[in-house]
Amino acid sequence: MVRTPLTPEERLRGERLGRLLREARGERSMVAVAASAGISAETLRKIETGRAPTPAFFTVAALAGALGLSLDELLGRCGPEGAAASGPARSAESVGSARSAGPVEPAVVPLIA
Repeated sequence: MVRTPLTPEERLRGERLGRLLREARGERSMVAVAASAGISAETLRKIETGRAPTPAFFTVAALAGALGLSLDELLGRCGPEGAAASGPARSAESVGSARSAGPVEPAVVPLIA
């Protein structure tokens, strides 16, 4: 499989993410934060330096949790330009409340013979 080259926007987004994670980590060691997130220190190093500009969602979520950042904050600061202006984002609270509202009935689709 051939990987398509990253766009300039994807590279910039990766740099913003790395910068934000470095700032949030502060004086904590890279090894300690990586261990807390359940990833390797080398993976964190690659993300922070921009060599891995498109990390997996669950990696970013684990790092956010280890650093005390919300995913909404990460998206607002690292997402595509204008992401916050494009409309209200669904927060984790609104998603959780939608899940707790009860089961969703499947749609009935009539079959045409």
